[in-house]
Amino acid sequence: MITVHEIILDSPHLNALSIASMTALRDEIRSANGKPLLLRGAGRAFSAGLDLGEVTSLQGEAVGAFVSLLDSLFLELFTYPGPTVAWVNGHAIAGGCLLALACDHRIAAASPSIKIGLTEVALGISFPPGALAIVRYRIANHRLDEVLLGARLYSPTEACQRGFVDEVIDDSGEERARNSLELLAAHPAAGYASAKAALRGAVATQAAAALPAFIKNNLHHWSGDELGQRVALLLGKKSSSSSSSSSS
Repeated sequence: MITVHEIILDSPHLNALSIASMTALRDEIRSANGKPLLLRGAGRAFSAGLDLGEVTSLQGEAVGAFVSLLDSLFLELFTYPGPTVAWVNGHAIAGGCLLALACDHRIAAASPSIKIGLTEVALGISFPPGALAIVRYRIANHRLDEVLLGARLYSPTEACQRGFVDEVIDDSGEERARNSLELLAAHPAAGYASAKAALRGAVATQAAAALPAFIKNNLHHWSGDELGQRVALLLGKKSSSSSSSSSS
C-alpha cells in the first residue's frame, strides 16, 4: 500500500487561486517531498481559476509578484518528481485548468454541468511562459488555436477529446484516481523521477528563464482599468445568475 499525499484545494470563491491559497499549495507540494500526490477540489469545484478580485486590486510590483508566484507554482507541480494525479471533481477553469494540466494524469467526473477550459484570452490576460509551456506540452498542436484563442469552456467529455483530461468517469471517479496513482507509484521512484525530469526539465527551465522578460513586458495585460471593467462585467454576470464568486 502506497502512502499518498492528498492535497485538497479549499479556498473561497470555488477554490480560487489567491496569493494565500497559492502559497499554501506550493508549501504543501514541497512538504510532500516526492510522495505520490492526489490533487482534488473541495465542494463543487476543482478550482474555478484566479481570484480576480484580488488580481484587480494589485498595483505596481505586487502584480509581478502575483504572476511570478502563479507561474512558478504551475512549474513546480509540473516537475514534481513523484507521480501526480488530478481528480477533477468540479469546474477547472483558467488557472484551475492549468493546475490539472500540470499533473501526470487527469480524471474528470462525468457531470455535464462541470466546465473545463482556458478562458484567459476572453479576459485579455496573457499566458505566462510556464503556463503556456504546460499547455503546449499537453494539448495537441492542431487543438491549440481552438482551446487558447477560442477561450471557451467544455464539458468533461469535450475536454477529454481536446486533451485537458485523460479519462471521464461516471461513478467512483475518486477511486479510479487513487488506483491510477497507485499504478504510477508502483514504478521505482528514482526511475520515475529521472524519466519525468528528462521529459519536462528542459521545458520548465526554458519557461522559468523567460519569466523575467514576460513580467517586464506583459504586466499591462494583468492590470489596468480595462481588465477591471472586464472582471466587473464577469462578476456582475455571475452574481446575477448564481451565488458564486470572483474567480475565472
